[in-house]
Amino acid sequence: MKKITFLVFFIPFAFFSQEDLLNDLESEAVFDKTVIAAFKGLKVVNFESTKLADKKDFYFIVAHRFGSVKNGFDDFFGLDNAVTQLKFIYGFNDWLNIGIARSSFQKKYGIHAKYRLIPQETEGFPVTLVGYNLITVNTSLGQDEYPNLEFADRLTYTSQLLISKKFNESFSLLVTPTFIHENLATRSREVLNDGTTLNYDEKNNQYALGLGGRYKISNRVSINVDYGIHLNRNKNSNFKNPLSVGVDIETGGHVFQMHFTNAQAMFEDGFIIQGQGDWTDGDFFFGFNISRVF
Repeated sequence: MKKITFLVFFIPFAFFSQEDLLNDLESEAVFDKTVIAAFKGLKVVNFESTKLADKKDFYFIVAHRFGSVKNGFDDFFGLDNAVTQLKFIYGFNDWLNIGIARSSFQKKYGIHAKYRLIPQETEGFPVTLVGYNLITVNTSLGQDEYPNLEFADRLTYTSQLLISKKFNESFSLLVTPTFIHENLATRSREVLNDGTTLNYDEKNNQYALGLGGRYKISNRVSINVDYGIHLNRNKNSNFKNPLSVGVDIETGGHVFQMHFTNAQAMFEDGFIIQGQGDWTDGDFFFGFNISRVF
């Protein structure tokens, strides 16, 4: 266990010798009255931030979530049940990003667009507004469980308005109204003592509110938190709202994020709807995100 802990905390610092990825973010965040650098990473923790990839920048992102730490050594604190997402993002111009990704959680594929609507200004508009749209395809659904399954049933659509405000050089907040449409609604199950299984389906149209924040404690390190409130979840559902706490570390050429979360899924429709862990029961997941810019 000591070796694993050493590796987890050594990895981000192994890259300091490379050229700094975000030198421009360490200066006072004002350029032509436009406030920048509300967040270092493209994500707060799970939720998207209002940062976009710069024009012609190409991002490769590896996101990893171990299994729940609750079972201890039975599955080596989640090591045996890890999931991974690989994502590629390209900055087409200063205001538009397009990305594709694949996650081993439910074998989902996704494509997204992220676009800046209005930037925060020092003597003008008080917040940054960014739009985000995602389409995912769930390839894990099977004909055995859903005999009449069609391709359209695998699709889920997510739309978000990302609203951030940088209050000073150290502190930023994010609010994210979210709409999710599932062609085939998520189902949770409850098994009674007599063996009877009860199914609880979510609505096809679902609404949520994401909240996030970042506090910079040094030039290279910040504490990040985000939380999602599902506004019309089935009252009998056994899924939980996602709460995530993490640390952003800027290393040369990378932004390394380490965090704990009660949602193992990494696409928005996954972690907002299907947060399966319970913090109060010690049921949460350790994870990390690594971003590389080319």
